[in-house]
Amino acid sequence: MPFSLFLADLSLWDITKNLRPVPLAIIGILIFFSLFSWTIVLSKSGVFSRARSRNRKFLGAFRKAKNLQTIAAVTEQFNAAPLVAVFEFGYREIERQISQRGALVNKASVERSLQLGISEEVTKLEQNMPWLATVASVSPFIGLFGTVWGIIDAFEGLGTAGSASLRAVAPGISEALVTTAVGLAAAIPAAIFYNIFGSRIRELGTRMEDFAIEFQNFAERDFGG
Repeated sequence: MPFSLFLADLSLWDITKNLRPVPLAIIGILIFFSLFSWTIVLSKSGVFSRARSRNRKFLGAFRKAKNLQTIAAVTEQFNAAPLVAVFEFGYREIERQISQRGALVNKASVERSLQLGISEEVTKLEQNMPWLATVASVSPFIGLFGTVWGIIDAFEGLGTAGSASLRAVAPGISEALVTTAVGLAAAIPAAIFYNIFGSRIRELGTRMEDFAIEFQNFAERDFGG
């Protein structure tokens, strides 16, 4: 009987319920990694969606405002917008200079404050991204370990049976295939979303850099710096 036909007679449940401790432990670890990565994916999808939506609304309000004080009074309406955090870093520095010196006298200091705000927001957006990268890179190797283990079991089965019997090698080969499949199932979505989220972070970072320039221009007009 061909090996493929032999496996066709077995359901996934038949293969799973007969898994031995090591392959079962490997699959358990991979399932945990997969659930963990999907939790991060769902959470960060919401974060990016809210950030982009609030950014658009805040930027519209910012460009319509007559002065920075007007915007500062309504920033609470756009709390999830990374641009608000950048705005607040810059505006606090302007307030400090106005209160101490009566005018905007150090534009470089405002620029540094804006960059600090951008850096802090990018760091927040990158939170948990290393975990996605870890799942994407480690899961295939964990699955490969299960593959190797299953092949070793298959050869041991051959040695025990004393002949090239399909029933002797089937358990080990089936374990190898299952662990490989689960490893790839955990790694592929994590790798895809790591790249997607990385692109969104770069996009939001560029938007914050552009906003910092707009803010500085607005501040110079508003305070005569």
